[in-house]
Amino acid sequence: MFPTLTEIEVERLRRFGTQRCYGTGEAVVRAGEGGHGLAILLSGAVEVSQRDQKGCVTPIVTHLPGGFVGELAQLSGRPSLVDVVAVRATDVLAIPPEKLRAVLTAEASLGERIMRALILRRMGLLETGGGGPVIVGPAHHPDVLRLQNFLRRNGHPHQSLDPGSDHCGQVLIDRFRVEPEELPIVLCPGGQMLRNPSEGEMARCIGLVGPIDPDRLFDVAVIGAGPSGLATAVYAASEGLSVLVLDCRAFGGQAGASARIENYLGFPTGISGMALMGRAYSQAQKFGVEMAIPDEAVRLECGNDPLRLTLATGERVQARTAVIATGARYRRLDVSDLEAFEGRSVHYWASPLEQRLCASQEVVLVGGGNSAGQAVVFLAEQAGRVTLLTRRPLAETMSAYLVERIGGLANVEVVTGVEVSALEGDAGALRAVRWQARRGGAEAQRDCRQLFLFIGAEPNTDWLAQSGLKRDANGFLLTGAQAGEGRLPLETSRRGVFAVGDVRAGSVKRVAAAVGDGAQVVAAIHRYLADAEAAPVDRPAMAMA
Repeated sequence: MFPTLTEIEVERLRRFGTQRCYGTGEAVVRAGEGGHGLAILLSGAVEVSQRDQKGCVTPIVTHLPGGFVGELAQLSGRPSLVDVVAVRATDVLAIPPEKLRAVLTAEASLGERIMRALILRRMGLLETGGGGPVIVGPAHHPDVLRLQNFLRRNGHPHQSLDPGSDHCGQVLIDRFRVEPEELPIVLCPGGQMLRNPSEGEMARCIGLVGPIDPDRLFDVAVIGAGPSGLATAVYAASEGLSVLVLDCRAFGGQAGASARIENYLGFPTGISGMALMGRAYSQAQKFGVEMAIPDEAVRLECGNDPLRLTLATGERVQARTAVIATGARYRRLDVSDLEAFEGRSVHYWASPLEQRLCASQEVVLVGGGNSAGQAVVFLAEQAGRVTLLTRRPLAETMSAYLVERIGGLANVEVVTGVEVSALEGDAGALRAVRWQARRGGAEAQRDCRQLFLFIGAEPNTDWLAQSGLKRDANGFLLTGAQAGEGRLPLETSRRGVFAVGDVRAGSVKRVAAAVGDGAQVVAAIHRYLADAEAAPVDRPAMAMA
């Protein structure tokens, strides 16, 4: 986590940075400031510290000559999560973010040590919650859970204060005269306070996402940051293409919500979806991919060169090619009052946060696929009892290793051939779930405080309805020969627009298959760009979506 570089290694890095001097007590970096890269100490010493939710300063480490300041945020110049102060006269070699990425590729062995340190430091901050925003509100408040989930899915440290059990939380609410309907409040590292913000508002406040240059022309715009989208970004950027990745919520897609993936090549002991996707996200940043998360694409103009995307914020993006990797949306139960329970008692993924909510409780989970099986195994570690409701026998829809594992769990009951008929509860708090046989019959009921839905997904292509892109009867995008004569592999019915992963018709709904799409599409993009440069053509204006 805190390696010391030798004098020879520092000399190798001098060509990437400039020397700066700081006096005793002078701030080298302040929490909430953006634009910083790596700072390698040439002389003197600096102390790295973080502030907790009560304003107390906790030292993290003191760097001496050969040490360096920075963590993953510095790869893209995002705001610092820590304070760095010179404890005596200090000289540093300051390497800006764009040069830092050059270091990681030009200096392979040294870059590997630096990258590993940056990742480990972020992991340390995640464990302590240090340096991130502070969310103040009741622990089980649906908007508290919403914001916590957003930050966790984006790998961003944060802290929480429950005013019901922490005096400091109530003091903050009283000081700022916060009304109950304005909870939760969020205190950003830069000193701003937000009242029950949206994910986008909070992301902009803490610097997770910034404005996009409307005049910049990207080689590739990737819409969707799941396995296929991140794979596209990594392979394209590593081959020298300029890449922008957009996602309306978080990186990782549905794979990022998987508690444990055990059938992905190279991980014999399994790996959590969040860990796997977090590595891909860091890898993409290493190669210079620009991330815009959360930023939602709402319109694609296919008839122009370059292609144009309009975002929900009103911003515009220009790109020579577009890769649609928007995956699929979670299916929702067709029962009344479902929305009233979503976010507090009804969940579409199973993370450590949801696992803690289920401690010693009765839990119902609906679904029969691998994601459902992984969630059952994960939740059963903490829950008092898990009832799994499925339409068909597990052996027909789930991998054998998961069926066997579930069969060995004493606190899991599998109920086959049924579907949920009603939910009971009030004020967003679930009390019971009712179900009945699919072909009719008496209803059964189970007391339940948490309900998990893993009932499949539908293609996320509604925003493309007027784009002219051909889709199959279920809404999945057609590609290759199915999309039209002369189409490249994974190319849609519009030239230069590609589709990968779950959104593509005929795709295999597995993480490995999605990653394979991301790798394959880059070859098709290179071929398209080469053909376009060799024989440019004037294209007539086409319909816009």
